[in-house]
Amino acid sequence: MDRELFAIFGDPVSHSLSPMMHNEAFHGLGYPACYTRYRLIDGDTLRERFFSLKLQGVNVTVPHKEAAHRACDLLDPFARKVGAVNTIVERDGRLHGYNTDAPGFLKAIAPFDAREVLCIGAGGTARSTVEVLREAGYRVTILNRGAERLASFREAGFAVETWESFRPRAFDLVVNLTSAGLRDESLPAPREILEALFSRAGGAMDVIYGRHTPFLALAEAYGLPRKDGSDMLLYQGVLAFGHFTDHRYSEEEVESWMRRAFER
Repeated sequence: MDRELFAIFGDPVSHSLSPMMHNEAFHGLGYPACYTRYRLIDGDTLRERFFSLKLQGVNVTVPHKEAAHRACDLLDPFARKVGAVNTIVERDGRLHGYNTDAPGFLKAIAPFDAREVLCIGAGGTARSTVEVLREAGYRVTILNRGAERLASFREAGFAVETWESFRPRAFDLVVNLTSAGLRDESLPAPREILEALFSRAGGAMDVIYGRHTPFLALAEAYGLPRKDGSDMLLYQGVLAFGHFTDHRYSEEEVESWMRRAFER
């Protein structure tokens, strides 16, 4: 039987654990496929690269989730609503787009006792995350450097703040939804804002995984409960695997195999 080929598109992508997660599950479950990385610099070439590489499906990471949305022929209702796609499957020459980030994020923050959440960043990851939080009953505020990217969130009814307008107050959970700290030692907001937040916050989460980011280091200095994005990565990967394999395995089966990637 021919092996199917899957990949993750992003920039950067060399750090991604997705290939290990999916290949563990493909091997463990006996599904004839393999999964690799592809550094995609220009998001507008996503569709062309997908077909030229003869892929059956991809995951999409920063900074191309909005470009992935534009590249798809068909979208699930949530992906259409938030304008961001992180999972694509080819069927009969058409690209079907899904967003598994959002439900993966919800499951990841379940251990926090949180109802009021501050999300830092207004990019593709934020679009799906804040919407699923609101649908689940959380009170959400979005903080971003400038106002331009916040316009669509404001129009959608979210509370939004820029660094200049923001007055720190108590939040149950502060989440970094930016790539700050992924490749450098930068913070997602000015240190004085984060220090004022962490002095009264209930917890902190960074969607970046596999790295003790400056954001998490600062949260640790304030003694906050905290976690990186490993659980979010795992849970969104389990859901993406379901789309890749037409849901022939239970989520519990897939998760048990994918967890092995984090034990290596």
